[in-house]
Amino acid sequence: MMMRRMGRPGLIGLAARTAVVAGTATAVSGGMQRRSAEKQQGQAEQQQYEAQQQQAQIDAAAAAAVAAQTAAAPVAAPAPAAPADSGSDVIGELQKLAGLHSQGILSDAEFSAAKAKLLGI
Repeated sequence: MMMRRMGRPGLIGLAARTAVVAGTATAVSGGMQRRSAEKQQGQAEQQQYEAQQQQAQIDAAAAAAVAAQTAAAPVAAPAPAAPADSGSDVIGELQKLAGLHSQGILSDAEFSAAKAKLLGI
């Protein structure tokens, strides 16, 4: 009869045990990572939903405020344009425009347009 050895496992038994331990560790680690990722995804979705709800509330409040303001305030007529001959004010503005034009900040076309707007032409 063959004698069976008792005690430590052989090389094949040791390799099998190592494979089982490594496989178990990998499975547990993968499951933990998956659950953690799912939890983070759920939290991100919850935060996004809350942000959307807050934005909807802000939009609704802004719309209500605009509606209340337009309903309460009468339509104001636009302010009349300043008269072209308001003296030193127009001259000062023309001098500013000329200075900007001479420095090269305003092109000829921009200077002419600004001057015409100022003079009401």
